[in-house]
Amino acid sequence: MTVLSPQLATAEWPPAVDTFLKQNCYQCHDADSQEGGLDLTQLVLNKSAAKKEQYVVANDRTRIMKICVLKISVAWLTATCICLSSSSLAAQPPPPGSQAKAKQGGRSAKAARRAAEGEMRQSEPAPTFADVSYGLDASNKIDFWKANGTAPTPLVVFIHGGGFRRGDKTEHNASLLKACLDSGISYASINYRLSDVAPYPAQMHDSARAIQYLRSKAAEWNIDPQRLACTGGSAGAGISLWLAFHDDLADPKNADPVARQSTRLACALPTNMQCTYDPREIKKIVPGDAYNVAPLKQLQGLPETFNWDKDAISAELDAQLRDCSPITHLTKDDPPVFAMNNKANEKNGNIHHPNFGRHLKKEMDKIGVESEFHLTSDFAGQQATTAAMLAFVKKHFGKK
Repeated sequence: MTVLSPQLATAEWPPAVDTFLKQNCYQCHDADSQEGGLDLTQLVLNKSAAKKEQYVVANDRTRIMKICVLKISVAWLTATCICLSSSSLAAQPPPPGSQAKAKQGGRSAKAARRAAEGEMRQSEPAPTFADVSYGLDASNKIDFWKANGTAPTPLVVFIHGGGFRRGDKTEHNASLLKACLDSGISYASINYRLSDVAPYPAQMHDSARAIQYLRSKAAEWNIDPQRLACTGGSAGAGISLWLAFHDDLADPKNADPVARQSTRLACALPTNMQCTYDPREIKKIVPGDAYNVAPLKQLQGLPETFNWDKDAISAELDAQLRDCSPITHLTKDDPPVFAMNNKANEKNGNIHHPNFGRHLKKEMDKIGVESEFHLTSDFAGQQATTAAMLAFVKKHFGKK
């Protein structure tokens, strides 16, 4: 695995670099993306690297940029992606002063958000229960924060993103965690099997099992099982939507008491989500080649070389693509949704394009299911974003 180093977090990328990253990377850490900042330190290159390779990723009129991929064996099996060069090809006039100030202000805002998030994580309380196993796989773990209160508390469950093939429960939304606990709402963050271990439906079914497990602990952990919501970014957003729309997976006759619990939600709050994982539908919703990203192929158990335009789609794959897509399961008895996408992703071929949110809103409106769709730019920073999300869950938890 190859990740962009923290030194590149505030780099200014020309359009061609953005295209390269869009085609070869997948946004993984979604706490930042909720605020509109594409944090390049959390993008994972899909290209496997030999000991050393160079990719010319931009050749615009102002500069050539190369990314040198160095595969390094370290404890966490990560590597560093270093920006090597930026050589001028043709002198271009600097942007007008107002534009330069705007860019500088944007970088400062992103840096401030990252700093605030870091400080919040450092000061956040330890989970009441950490790394609790909810299923058979080693990845099936829950961190749970119990809110203060004598009466059973509502619960918000965070599901991490990462293209279904990376990510961890520690990447939860720290701002929302604090807001929930301050409001008497318990909070949980879960891990699930990644797509390199098992393809769909493992990710959705694991998450459903986590919901059932949490409900099974209602008395012991002081949870109100009727007031449970899911949130997450990117892949975690899609799983949250899938759970919100899918029929209840409870099996009342199962010998396992956990399996007898409901998987239904009171509401869902997906951020930077895709409402469908069917490439044939993605092509209709998002201009460009967003449908062709490698993580979605891996999710279906397909090789990266699979060609959606030329290769045959079997009846089995067709059924799987439809079942995998949250919007397939949307019916008028489904819970309310607060959806939010990043305005910065409104680019051809971007797998986090706001058109997913717009499409979802349109389809939910058609059948009369309550929904809100927002761009991150609708809110003046992280505090306002968190406040809006908290207000939504409190409304649907019947909490003042």
